Amino acid sequence: MRLVHLAGAEHPELAMLREGGVVPLRPTLPAGVETLDDAIELGPGALRAAADKLGDADGIPLADVSLAAPLCRPSKVLCIGMNYRDHAAEQGVELPDQPLLFAKFPSALTGPDSTIGWSPKLTSQVDWEAELAVVVGRRLRNVCAADAIEGVFGYTAANDLSARDLQFADGQWVRGKSLDGFLPLGPAVVTADSFDPGAKAIRSYVNGKLMQDSSTDQLIFGVGEILSFLSRSFTLMPGDIVLTGTPAGVGAFRDPPVFLGDGDVVEIEIEGIGTLRNTMREVRD
Repeated sequence: MRLVHLAGAEHPELAMLREGGVVPLRPTLPAGVETLDDAIELGPGALRAAADKLGDADGIPLADVSLAAPLCRPSKVLCIGMNYRDHAAEQGVELPDQPLLFAKFPSALTGPDSTIGWSPKLTSQVDWEAELAVVVGRRLRNVCAADAIEGVFGYTAANDLSARDLQFADGQWVRGKSLDGFLPLGPAVVTADSFDPGAKAIRSYVNGKLMQDSSTDQLIFGVGEILSFLSRSFTLMPGDIVLTGTPAGVGAFRDPPVFLGDGDVVEIEIEGIGTLRNTMREVRD
């Protein structure tokens, strides 16, 4: 299944993407279940059952709707740095012995097609990072890699936007990674039974120019290894988001470096998931 949130005045509404458009799931969901965050603990089986009850209901054309971020309220957003072999190679560094962990604040979440703004007084070095994001489906604590994979609800595309000047000046990464809007996700969450994270093409484009062009077969630590590693330190909860790293081609390590500016359009494309597209804006006081 491919699950999305329709943007609404009060809160997002859970829907599924299928050929012919977007189909809201609210009519067949249990009372009180409105968003994907509400539905994750029901499991994909319950969502498939809700979808089956809709039969061949006509979808709303995708062009007629606006999509919100496919998740609203993760308890944690955990990220893995330096997890692609080609990204390590472009920096001339050794491969890590264990996953390099940092976090982003959930308040950085935004959706596909949203405009992302920042003050040029705060940062002038905004960079893109195409990433495969994992959505946790059940409580995970001290699990092995095989059990961790069984606990995945689904996958989506992420752009781990980074204010490099803040990131490197601070000496730790939370502020430079967590500005408002610096975690666009989407367009859809593809459930784990419909997506194999192995050997998927992952690309980024800035204003239509290809910047990153790699594959998840370049991952140093796979999804199961990452989740197992994290679960040994803290409990992963349903709806938590884990970003798995970015491949070579980010702006900071180009010669000369390239950073995003006002009006730039960034597209993150992952095979089997779709394209996450956002417009960048410098917001002047």
